Amino acid sequence: MTSTAARTISETTTAEDAQPLLRLAQPEAQDTLRNCVRRSLTEYFANLEGESVQDLYQVVLAEIEIPLLEKVLEHTRGNQTQAAEILGLNRGTLRKKLKQYGLL
Repeated sequence: MTSTAARTISETTTAEDAQPLLRLAQPEAQDTLRNCVRRSLTEYFANLEGESVQDLYQVVLAEIEIPLLEKVLEHTRGNQTQAAEILGLNRGTLRKKLKQYGLL
């Protein structure tokens, strides 16, 4: 993540926010992450063409968690301790997730 993108995200987040609104990294796209997920899911359901859906919760979590882990590790230059702190996870949980997604 670029320093500008990091600032865009951190400037929209305060300690008081129970659910911080994350803004997209592109300055021209001042949309929330939540709205991007909504649009993606709307498009996903519209394109199902009658096919059944299973385990959508896990699929969505993986789709979001993988780039989240990648970008936080990129931001910390691979420092797992710092990444775990940023994510609010303990280091062991972070390592477990990295292994789960083949990122280690």
